[in-house]
Amino acid sequence: MALVSHGGGRSGRRIPRLVVALATVLLAACGGSDDDDDVAPPASCSVADHQQWLGSYMNDWYFWYRLSPRPDPSLYADVDSYFQALLYTGSDPAFPADRFSRSEPTESFNRFYGEGRTLGYGVSVAGLEVEGQPTRPLYVRHVEPLSPAAALGIQRGDEVLAINGRSAYDVIASNDFSDLSADAVGELLTLELRRNGAVRTLTVGAAVYALTPVSGTAVLTTAAGRRLGYVAVKDMIDQALLPMASAFARFRAEAVDDVVLDLRYNGGGLVSIGGTLASYVAGARGSGRNYATLLYNDKQTDSNQSFGFSMPASALGLPRVYVLMGRRTCSASEQVVNGLRGVGIDVVAIGETSCGKPVGSLPVSACDSTYSVINFESVNDRNEGRYFDGFDATCAIAEDFTVAQGTAADPLLAAASSFADTGQCPVQAGSRQMPLSRRAPGPRPSRNIDERSGMLPR
Repeated sequence: MALVSHGGGRSGRRIPRLVVALATVLLAACGGSDDDDDVAPPASCSVADHQQWLGSYMNDWYFWYRLSPRPDPSLYADVDSYFQALLYTGSDPAFPADRFSRSEPTESFNRFYGEGRTLGYGVSVAGLEVEGQPTRPLYVRHVEPLSPAAALGIQRGDEVLAINGRSAYDVIASNDFSDLSADAVGELLTLELRRNGAVRTLTVGAAVYALTPVSGTAVLTTAAGRRLGYVAVKDMIDQALLPMASAFARFRAEAVDDVVLDLRYNGGGLVSIGGTLASYVAGARGSGRNYATLLYNDKQTDSNQSFGFSMPASALGLPRVYVLMGRRTCSASEQVVNGLRGVGIDVVAIGETSCGKPVGSLPVSACDSTYSVINFESVNDRNEGRYFDGFDATCAIAEDFTVAQGTAADPLLAAASSFADTGQCPVQAGSRQMPLSRRAPGPRPSRNIDERSGMLPR
C-alpha cells in the first residue's frame, strides 16, 4: 500500500478506489436499523435466536466478515460471549484486531446520541497516561459541567488517592477503572481526593445529566499579537451544533488569525458534526470536495456514502488549523484531521498520537441491545485512510492536569500559541507535566460511558 505524506503527522494509507454507486445509509433515528429491511430482527429474544441473528448479521454487515471467526453458537452460554468470539482477531497484517466493536443497552445509546445526555458520575481520570505505572499520581482530568461530580466541586487537577476504597496504586496496577462508570441512577462512587495538600472524601451519586459537548471557547492574543480562536469540542453530537456556530461567529466577528480545535478528549460521534466543524475551518477551500467517504464491505457497496464539505455562515477558510489531540482523540474526531488534510489544509497537531480508529459503525438494535460493530472504513478526498496507528503530533507536548484546560497555562494551548507566532514547536518545560509515553499494546483501560469512541454515518 503506498503511503501518502500528511504534513506534520503520521502518514495515512491510500486506499484502492472502488467503482460503486453511492447511496444514503439508512440509520433509524438514534436507535439502530430496525427500519432497514436489510436487517430483519431476530425471531425471538431467546439466547439461541439472538445468537443466530447476530451471526447472520455479522456475516452480512461486519467489515471484516471474510477474516473473522465463525464459531459454533451452541458452545456459548450467552449472547455477549458469542459476540466477542465473532470479532476479527488480527489475522491480516493490513488490519489490527478489532478493539472497537461493542454493544450497549439501547436506552443508553439513544440517551447519548439522541438526547445528548448520559448516566454516570461525570468525573474522568488520567488513567491511560499512567497505564502500567502505578507509582505515578492519578489525576482528575475532566469533569462534566452539569454532572453530579461538578455539583460536589470536584475539579480537574484533584489527585485521586482512592476509588471506592481501592488505592490509586491498585486501580492503575489492575488497569481497572470500571468503578467510574455507573449502571443505574443512585449508585454511589466514593473518591478520596487531594487538592493543595488537603485530603477529603466525597460520595457521588450517579444520575442522568446533560452533556456539554462544547466545553470551552475563547479568543486569545498571542505574544506576537495574533488573534487566536479556541474551541474545545468533546462530543460529536447534535447538541454541539449551536455552541459551535456561536464560537465561529465570534471568531469571524473578531477577525481571528488562527483557530485551535481542542479535540484531546473527543472520542467521536456523528460524521456530520465533525464535517460541520471541519467546514467552519475550510470554508471555500472545501467547496465541491469530499470531507469523508465511507466504504463498506463487498456485500454492502450500495451503502457506500460520501459527506461533502459545507459552507456554514461563519466559515473562515483558513489555510492552517491547530488541533490539540491525544490518545482519546478518536474516530470521528480523527476524521476531522484526515478530512482537512485531504483538501490541503495544514493541520498542526499538538499533544500526543491519536487513538487510530479510521473505521465506524452503522448501529443496529435487537432485544434492547444496540450493536455498534465495525461496518465501514473512512477515507478523505485524496482517498487516504487506514491510520490505525493514529496521527502523530506535529508538536509532541504532554499535559499538565493540575492546570485548567484551555487557559494560558495549559501546555497544549500555550504550544499552539507559540507555534502560531514562530512556526516552530516550543521546548516543553515544567516538572508537573505528565511525561509523554507510547501506548502499550493490547486492551485499553476501561472507559467511562461518556467516553465512547464513535463514527456514525449521519
